[in-house]
Amino acid sequence: MHLVEMVYRYSACFPDTERFSLTQQLRRSAVSIPSNIAEGAARRSHAEYIRFLSIARGSLAELDTQLQIAQRLGYGAHEDGLPEQIDRVFARLAALMNSLEATPDPARRTCVREAGPNHSPFPIPHSHD
Repeated sequence: MHLVEMVYRYSACFPDTERFSLTQQLRRSAVSIPSNIAEGAARRSHAEYIRFLSIARGSLAELDTQLQIAQRLGYGAHEDGLPEQIDRVFARLAALMNSLEATPDPARRTCVREAGPNHSPFPIPHSHD
Protein backbone atom coordinates (compact mmCIF):
# COMPACT_ATOMS: atom_id res chain seq x y z
CA MET A 1 0.00 0.00 0.00
CA HIS A 2 2.90 2.33 0.79
CA LEU A 3 4.31 1.67 -2.69
CA VAL A 4 0.97 2.71 -4.25
CA GLU A 5 1.04 5.97 -2.30
CA MET A 6 4.61 6.61 -3.43
CA VAL A 7 3.71 5.99 -7.08
CA TYR A 8 0.72 8.32 -6.91
CA ARG A 9 2.89 11.09 -5.43
CA TYR A 10 5.64 10.45 -7.98
CA SER A 11 3.30 10.57 -10.96
CA ALA A 12 1.22 13.54 -9.75
CA CYS A 13 3.39 16.05 -11.56
CA PHE A 14 3.78 14.20 -14.86
CA PRO A 15 2.96 16.33 -17.92
CA ASP A 16 -0.73 16.57 -18.81
CA THR A 17 0.05 14.78 -22.07
CA GLU A 18 0.84 11.66 -20.02
CA ARG A 19 -2.34 11.75 -17.91
CA PHE A 20 -4.05 9.00 -19.93
CA SER A 21 -0.99 6.97 -20.81
CA LEU A 22 2.10 6.53 -18.66
CA THR A 23 0.54 8.07 -15.53
CA GLN A 24 -2.46 5.77 -15.78
CA GLN A 25 -0.30 2.71 -16.54
CA LEU A 26 1.97 3.39 -13.56
CA ARG A 27 -0.95 3.79 -11.19
CA ARG A 28 -2.81 0.78 -12.55
CA SER A 29 0.27 -1.43 -12.14
CA ALA A 30 0.85 -0.15 -8.61
CA VAL A 31 -2.77 -0.71 -7.53
CA SER A 32 -2.74 -4.18 -9.09
CA ILE A 33 -0.04 -5.36 -6.69
CA PRO A 34 -1.90 -5.17 -3.35
CA SER A 35 -5.18 -5.99 -5.11
CA ASN A 36 -3.85 -9.33 -6.35
CA ILE A 37 -2.26 -10.08 -2.99
CA ALA A 38 -5.61 -9.49 -1.29
CA GLU A 39 -7.55 -11.55 -3.83
CA GLY A 40 -5.08 -14.41 -3.55
CA ALA A 41 -5.24 -14.35 0.25
CA ALA A 42 -9.02 -14.77 0.03
CA ARG A 43 -8.68 -17.94 -2.05
CA ARG A 44 -9.06 -21.38 -0.57
CA SER A 45 -5.75 -22.95 -1.54
CA HIS A 46 -2.04 -22.25 -1.47
CA ALA A 47 -1.84 -22.88 -5.23
CA GLU A 48 -4.37 -20.16 -5.99
CA TYR A 49 -2.72 -17.78 -3.53
CA ILE A 50 0.67 -18.40 -5.13
CA ARG A 51 -0.84 -17.81 -8.58
CA PHE A 52 -2.17 -14.39 -7.50
CA LEU A 53 1.15 -13.56 -5.84
CA SER A 54 2.82 -14.37 -9.13
CA ILE A 55 0.45 -11.98 -10.90
CA ALA A 56 1.29 -9.32 -8.29
CA ARG A 57 4.99 -9.92 -8.92
CA GLY A 58 4.38 -9.46 -12.66
CA SER A 59 2.63 -6.16 -11.97
CA LEU A 60 5.57 -5.12 -9.82
CA ALA A 61 7.99 -5.88 -12.66
CA GLU A 62 5.75 -3.90 -15.01
CA LEU A 63 5.73 -0.98 -12.56
CA ASP A 64 9.52 -1.08 -12.26
CA THR A 65 9.88 -0.92 -16.06
CA GLN A 66 7.38 1.94 -16.34
CA LEU A 67 9.22 3.90 -13.65
CA GLN A 68 12.47 3.47 -15.53
CA ILE A 69 10.78 4.79 -18.67
CA ALA A 70 9.40 7.79 -16.77
CA GLN A 71 12.82 8.54 -15.29
CA ARG A 72 14.48 8.31 -18.72
CA LEU A 73 11.92 10.80 -20.04
CA GLY A 74 12.56 13.12 -17.10
CA TYR A 75 8.99 12.87 -15.75
CA GLY A 76 7.92 13.17 -12.16
CA ALA A 77 9.43 14.68 -9.08
CA HIS A 78 12.27 12.77 -7.50
CA GLU A 79 10.71 10.22 -5.15
CA ASP A 80 13.25 9.17 -2.56
CA GLY A 81 13.12 5.51 -1.72
CA LEU A 82 10.93 4.34 -4.62
CA PRO A 83 13.49 1.89 -6.09
CA GLU A 84 14.25 0.57 -2.59
CA GLN A 85 10.53 0.13 -1.89
CA ILE A 86 10.14 -1.85 -5.11
CA ASP A 87 13.06 -4.06 -4.05
CA ARG A 88 11.47 -4.61 -0.62
CA VAL A 89 8.13 -5.60 -2.15
CA PHE A 90 9.89 -7.99 -4.56
CA ALA A 91 11.71 -9.59 -1.61
CA ARG A 92 8.56 -9.86 0.51
CA LEU A 93 6.59 -11.43 -2.34
CA ALA A 94 9.37 -13.94 -2.96
CA ALA A 95 9.56 -14.82 0.74
CA LEU A 96 5.79 -15.27 0.99
CA MET A 97 5.69 -17.42 -2.14
CA ASN A 98 8.58 -19.57 -0.87
CA SER A 99 6.88 -19.97 2.50
CA LEU A 100 3.60 -21.06 0.92
CA GLU A 101 5.36 -23.48 -1.41
CA ALA A 102 7.18 -25.05 1.56
CA THR A 103 4.05 -25.42 3.72
CA PRO A 104 1.47 -28.17 3.19
CA ASP A 105 -1.77 -26.79 1.79
CA PRO A 106 -4.58 -27.39 4.33
CA ALA A 107 -7.12 -27.31 1.50
CA ARG A 108 -5.50 -30.41 -0.02
CA ARG A 109 -5.66 -32.63 3.05
CA THR A 110 -7.23 -35.96 2.28
CA CYS A 111 -7.66 -39.18 4.16
CA VAL A 112 -5.58 -42.00 2.76
CA ARG A 113 -6.71 -45.46 3.65
CA GLU A 114 -4.19 -48.21 4.10
CA ALA A 115 -4.71 -51.37 2.13
CA GLY A 116 -7.31 -53.74 3.50
CA PRO A 117 -10.92 -53.46 4.61
CA ASN A 118 -10.20 -53.25 8.36
CA HIS A 119 -7.85 -50.27 8.31
CA SER A 120 -9.13 -46.89 9.39
CA PRO A 121 -7.47 -43.60 8.43
CA PHE A 122 -8.03 -42.53 12.06
CA PRO A 123 -5.91 -43.85 14.92
CA ILE A 124 -7.59 -46.32 17.23
CA PRO A 125 -7.15 -45.34 20.88
CA HIS A 126 -5.51 -47.96 23.03
CA SER A 127 -7.28 -49.15 26.11
CA HIS A 128 -5.58 -48.49 29.42
CA ASP A 129 -7.27 -51.40 31.24
